[in-house]
Amino acid sequence: MTATAPLPVDAAGDQVPRLAGLDLVGSDLALVDALRAHGAAAHEPALRELGARAGSTALLDAGFDANEHPPRHVPYDRSGARVDDIAFHPSWHRVLRLAVEAGVAGGVWADERPGAHVARAAGFIAIAQAEAGVTCPIAMTCASVPALRLDDDVAATWVPLVTSGRYDTRPLPAHEKEGALVGMALTERAGGSDVRRCTTTAVHEGDGAWRVTGEKWFVSAVQSDALFVLAQTGEGLSCLLVPRRRADGSRNGMRIDRLKDKLGNRSNPTAEVELRDAEAQLVGEAGHGVRAIMRMIAGTRLDCVLGSAAVMRLGTSEAIHWCTHRSAFGRRLVDQPAMTAVLADLALESEAAAWSGLALARAAEDAARGDATAAALRRLALPALKLWVCKRAPAHLGEALECLGGFGYVEESRLPRAYREAPLMSVWEGSGNVQALDVVRALAREPESAQAVVDELDRARGASRRLDAAVDALRDDLRTDGGLEEARAREVAGRLARCFQAAQLVRHAPSFVADAFCATRLGDGDPGMAGALPRGLDVQAIVDRAAPQREAA
Repeated sequence: MTATAPLPVDAAGDQVPRLAGLDLVGSDLALVDALRAHGAAAHEPALRELGARAGSTALLDAGFDANEHPPRHVPYDRSGARVDDIAFHPSWHRVLRLAVEAGVAGGVWADERPGAHVARAAGFIAIAQAEAGVTCPIAMTCASVPALRLDDDVAATWVPLVTSGRYDTRPLPAHEKEGALVGMALTERAGGSDVRRCTTTAVHEGDGAWRVTGEKWFVSAVQSDALFVLAQTGEGLSCLLVPRRRADGSRNGMRIDRLKDKLGNRSNPTAEVELRDAEAQLVGEAGHGVRAIMRMIAGTRLDCVLGSAAVMRLGTSEAIHWCTHRSAFGRRLVDQPAMTAVLADLALESEAAAWSGLALARAAEDAARGDATAAALRRLALPALKLWVCKRAPAHLGEALECLGGFGYVEESRLPRAYREAPLMSVWEGSGNVQALDVVRALAREPESAQAVVDELDRARGASRRLDAAVDALRDDLRTDGGLEEARAREVAGRLARCFQAAQLVRHAPSFVADAFCATRLGDGDPGMAGALPRGLDVQAIVDRAAPQREAA
């Protein structure tokens, strides 16, 4: 038998080029449309610059490096002194520095231009596609500002640092820093979501000084310059700010026991922490710690929605890119009807997540400027969308990964990392049941929130028969006398979220996108299996719109 020479590696001519070197903002037509619709068009040039840097080969490589070389706990220095430092790969700092200096962290609060928070949301989605681990310190730092402002002295010290747009990693006291990151330490071993079981204590020593002692079981971005801590005081559960360093530069009673070995989010250090007589300042009223920390959590919940939108966009882009360059059975995958339907379904979910995330950012911005209606809208829509969008992300990423077949399952692809990241958005800042029960509380205690949501949905009335019918049914549930039953909370919250998304698309997106979303997401029960689309939809147009554009229209 005559030996056959091996084929060249690229003989099939079907190798897929890497998706890199593109503007993660400008290449996303839906994101650009949402920016413009929600009043942030003036920020577009700067965002396109950020998007190009975030989507560059160098920054995507930095994301891989930050995960392949995760942070290390350094308990002691060379002389044996306790330091509790965190050692990062330089790539971590490269991505986080870009985000901070672009205003995606606290810097947005120093930007008085209309649309600043909407633009920041788009920037967050772009950065999260490069490396999602940095979004934890970004989210907490940005969300810290409303809580910091509860106390004039605290705000005078920390708000200028948080909003400076300077990335300063030096372990120094606040008065020597040029910029700062702020996190929070809420979770304890016994408590979880039930913060009333908190065992950490705080003792008042006069002159505004407090001492905090206790253990916190899950502290992400533990390298932050200050942490919000919930602790029991004589008045009840209270919120305090604990700096990492005392005024003299010494460690402030904080000891890191170990870093968590997590499923995903591996570039971000999450630690178990002990506090022993740590100096602190009270934030808000003593005994009203939950009310104080919720000023921060409202922002971080929004960023969970944005983080889910980011991994959905990543999955959609990679799936369409792969199927455009890959062939099977004589045709490109993207041209095969079964695959086209799946890609269109992924695109619908991704676009709806982006539109709803930026709409929430617009509501948050308007609320911060004193708009009571926007505040009421956000109060109810936020937990509903946090529940729904974050629940959809893991299934969405699983489907996107499957489009790439075996390559989607190997670590050279970006999808395994995104797939591990997706469930985290549901866990952080309150799991699905926490969000559903928050919807119940909002309807019972703040009925104006239901009216604000209905009014927002009615702005799309008349454009879609399916949406009108879904809103009418939802209106009855939101006005139920005696309150919404807890057992129905998830179902109602999910329908509210889908109606909110549909209303955004009906008002702003192309009709072929809005019609397809309403046809597939506003029926009875769950949306169903990805790609199980009814006849008559322009699936090719949906896929073409979602494809990553080298030059956006």
